[in-house]
Amino acid sequence: MTEQHRETYSIEIEGLHRDLPLFEVAPGVTIAIVNILGDTELIEVSANALAERLADLDADVLVTAEAKSIPLLYALAVRMKLPWVVLRKTHKPYMGEALSADTESITTGSLQTLFLDEKDRQHIMNKRVVLVDDVVSTGSTLQGMERVVSEADGNIVARAAMFTEGDQGKWSEIIALGHLPVFLSDT
Repeated sequence: MTEQHRETYSIEIEGLHRDLPLFEVAPGVTIAIVNILGDTELIEVSANALAERLADLDADVLVTAEAKSIPLLYALAVRMKLPWVVLRKTHKPYMGEALSADTESITTGSLQTLFLDEKDRQHIMNKRVVLVDDVVSTGSTLQGMERVVSEADGNIVARAAMFTEGDQGKWSEIIALGHLPVFLSDT
């Protein structure tokens, strides 16, 4: 088996360098894929940097959507000494009367539903919430998280991510460690 050469996009967070592989996610649309699963060093550095940026917030709980951002959320929660909630992408019977919202991810290209487990409502109701994601690209996942948190009577005080992507001006309210371009081709 021969090794395939894939183009990459270089990033740096707090002195840590990574080359992100480029993948075409739709005809003529290529993005740098941030997959932090298994990259303990990147997770730790990113959590430290985000914790510093969020230190002055008066927050009660951190919330993310399944799955790639879970290790980042956990590491951030440890540093900020806050509880954390994961919005799931599949409903399980033990989740009880879960709240839900639909979303579409740029990396999957399909409709997904985010579910808030019944047991986790107490962590969000009347609490100051920080939404956390690995990459905010189209904003669909973020909007889904916002709808679920709002339905659970939570108050969103900040939105944070490792990276924003695409139109940088669109994400000025996101507390992010960097920005990724979207590469468009004429094909």
